[in-house]
Amino acid sequence: MQRYLDQRVQADLASKMVFLTGPRQVGKTTLSRQLIAQRGGQYLNYDVAADRAIILNQRWSPQASLLVLDEVHKMPSWKAWLKGVYDGKPPGQQLLVTGSARMDTFRQGGESLAGRFFGLRLHPISVREWCDHTGAEPEAALAHLLERGGFPEPCLAPDATGAQRWRRQYFDGLVRNDVLEFSRIQEVAAIRLFAEMLRSRVGSPLSLASIARDLAVSPVTLKKYLAILEALYIVFVVRPWHHNIGRSVLQAPKVYFFDTGLVEGDEGIRFENLMATALLKQVQWQHDVLGQEAGLHYLRTKDGAEVDFAISEGKRLTHLVECKLSDDKPHRALLRFASEQGPVQAVQVVRNVRHAFAAGAVEVAPAPAYLRGLAA
Repeated sequence: MQRYLDQRVQADLASKMVFLTGPRQVGKTTLSRQLIAQRGGQYLNYDVAADRAIILNQRWSPQASLLVLDEVHKMPSWKAWLKGVYDGKPPGQQLLVTGSARMDTFRQGGESLAGRFFGLRLHPISVREWCDHTGAEPEAALAHLLERGGFPEPCLAPDATGAQRWRRQYFDGLVRNDVLEFSRIQEVAAIRLFAEMLRSRVGSPLSLASIARDLAVSPVTLKKYLAILEALYIVFVVRPWHHNIGRSVLQAPKVYFFDTGLVEGDEGIRFENLMATALLKQVQWQHDVLGQEAGLHYLRTKDGAEVDFAISEGKRLTHLVECKLSDDKPHRALLRFASEQGPVQAVQVVRNVRHAFAAGAVEVAPAPAYLRGLAA
């Protein structure tokens, strides 16, 4: 399956090395191997003992036109090592570095790689990608992703049972094994329980103090656990918009899952999570590919008025997005913020509505068409 970043990865490799990050099993290895099959090259994974020996001794083929190094951020002083590899590589050899845990989490010092790489983040399959791959109509694509989630294996599985079996093994493996990269073994059970609790708290402002009391840990510890789940690409955090960044960080975040299939809740909550993943993918595509300072937030005032999502570019808001399952009456807070925030595109994305229409400053849009129209 061709992914939305295929051409961008190839274009960026022509001038710099590329860091390709994202959740486990989101398709990074497949994308890398497809590039090698097309152009020739060598793939090495630091987690594989035989490959690790080759990596540590730098015994890969100098004739490889494309060298793919996976999970090398687990190596001590990996930044300085990688700088040496890049600066000393043969002319014409291209370097693709992939990893499933966020590379900026491993702050082990060493030489800066500034100016030597482009960073790209690969996300699960979107409505746009599924339509392009299968020829499906946007409505069918959206229904499929709400049922299966956007990770390639469950999305491409022949039946829902296979998708569910994958999901259970995937979640268990991440929490049981990968958490140990960031934490102590005695904390794994608590982090797993925390992750399970988050599955039913999607889309609501998160009170870490309340959950900390339930788990008998401190809020500071729980904040660390949340950072671990973010680093492993299990969840992502959406914070409220505020011109003062410090104040927005202190306010309650909302948490969503990269895999919509992990969400526990009704169809409306699953739909909101899918919208969150689609908008995050769009925002990070704008950041990584177009170089824009784009961000994903939500809006909430002290009087309780709230809009699900807000997209920023630099210090201004560009889009307001409210998600509804069936209600096509313009959301009062969306109308209010659309008038207060100046020139901004306000859209109410409705899962079950036939046609788009304008209602004052707000556009009401069918979800399938809206998601199909996103660039990523």
